[in-house]
Amino acid sequence: MLAHAAQLYGSPELTRSVRVSAEGQIRLPMLTRGVPAAGLVPREIESAIAAALRAEKILIDPVVTVTVAEYRSRPISVAGAVKRPLTFQAFGTVTLLDALTRAEGLAPEAGSEILLTRPAAGGTPATERILVKALFAGANPGLNPRLAGGEEIRVPVALEVYVAGSVKNPGAFSLKDAPETTVLKVLALAGGLVPFASKEAYVYRRRPGADSKDEIPVALSRIIARKAPDVTLEGDDILYVPDSKGRRLSISALERIAGFGAATTSGLLIWRH
Repeated sequence: MLAHAAQLYGSPELTRSVRVSAEGQIRLPMLTRGVPAAGLVPREIESAIAAALRAEKILIDPVVTVTVAEYRSRPISVAGAVKRPLTFQAFGTVTLLDALTRAEGLAPEAGSEILLTRPAAGGTPATERILVKALFAGANPGLNPRLAGGEEIRVPVALEVYVAGSVKNPGAFSLKDAPETTVLKVLALAGGLVPFASKEAYVYRRRPGADSKDEIPVALSRIIARKAPDVTLEGDDILYVPDSKGRRLSISALERIAGFGAATTSGLLIWRH
């Protein structure tokens, strides 16, 4: 909580130090109701006290001065793919966009979501996922919540999927603006298949905690013919299309190719909505 010293000129009986209650209010003698103070700067609290004194006809034209005697620590941390990660105190009104502005905005490698974790009294902190595009569009004010302190804001780096083998433009594809993508979308971005590409492809995916990647067969010809559902890809997946003669690369070779494509500008392809 915060402790404020409220001084009323000409009314020493009303001058005192008060503490903001758990409900976000301060109470002064002779006032029947508490004065809202949570999230307000001293100038705004001065106006609120003066208005309350006039409303209850205690003083006609009160002159109020409020100073902060003690602050409670209310840190907000911003980390991840922002230009300047930082931790600051939540003085006054602070929103999610305000916090990102203090961090100088998102870094180029930022993903499509922002993770906002709020403290919970006696429980597990809750994490909310907010889409970057929706937040900055401003159409839904609820996506730009007011922060009270204790929140953690994390901006994950955009995930990538990799395409190798019998495609025209193999490389790395960022999921920056599309949290989900599919085999057909990635093949389109890779320029399509080359002649004599196999009718079957493979997705290599590492399960959490596993040392090796799983091999998932993909019925490519049936997907292209709309006879089978498209396959959704996840971050860090490798989509491999061998040639029609069945010659296949090892997973270690594919990972080396994917790593090279992600590390070079010429090999980086960006998937955008």
